[in-house]
Amino acid sequence: MVRRDRLRRMREWWVQVGLLAVPLLAAYLHIPPPQLSPALHSWKSSGKFFTYKGLRIFYQDSVGVVGSPEIVVLLHGFPTSSYDWYKIWEGLTLRFHRVIALDFLGFGFSDKPRPHHYSIFEQASIVEALLRHLGLQNRRINLLSHDYGDTVAQELLYRFKQNRSGRLTIKSLCLSNGGIFPETHRPLLLQKLLKDGGVLSPILTRLMNFFVFSRGLTPVFGPYTRPSESELWDMWAGIRNNDGNLVIDSLLQYINQRKKFRRRWVGALASVTIPSEYFYISS
Repeated sequence: MVRRDRLRRMREWWVQVGLLAVPLLAAYLHIPPPQLSPALHSWKSSGKFFTYKGLRIFYQDSVGVVGSPEIVVLLHGFPTSSYDWYKIWEGLTLRFHRVIALDFLGFGFSDKPRPHHYSIFEQASIVEALLRHLGLQNRRINLLSHDYGDTVAQELLYRFKQNRSGRLTIKSLCLSNGGIFPETHRPLLLQKLLKDGGVLSPILTRLMNFFVFSRGLTPVFGPYTRPSESELWDMWAGIRNNDGNLVIDSLLQYINQRKKFRRRWVGALASVTIPSEYFYISS
């Protein structure tokens, strides 16, 4: 009798916990994205959009040195956006005539369709489409890339080396902090769980918050280059824009694509004939 009474009370306790947890979880899942900081709002306001196959892609295009023929295109990393480049943007306009950056599909202020098969091939095609949109398809382009953008740059390099008509003409290439050799890349535990696309993926993307994001990203930086709290919030605001946290698992398929197409992308670098630089900066 005592045991039955204890079991009954335990069931009632769990019911009460469940009744309390449901509205709390619902409220958590509907937390609105953070407001854009003045700096991030200014970045968005000064940019533009173009349409690629019905999808809006955000980009920045600044005119710099008058009389210079040099054009640089900046390709950002995962999981952030073109805003990564804002600290060096002004300096680049003192060196190049045109400074161009975009938010890849699924990132920043660009559209984030779901479900969608995100691929490095599509992102490379979007870069090509942007340059056609700007009337620069026949100009020689300097590419500066980071992380995820490195793999996009490798695909653009492969197309350039194949002499395919309508492709980018690359003048120089600079890759930074990217897993260009997939066997040396060490993804974080959360990235491993998300990229495998298992039953946990949709749960983890919905439960992801600023604390999890910042704790996971900060160790990637060196001790002297770690972003400030406000910079981390800007990154998180870009991710949460258009519910971008819900496509993180789809975007992470680039890790699997790097392995699958290693020969294509590493091979493009193996016999490169244009000026190239590769940097890995940890501090």
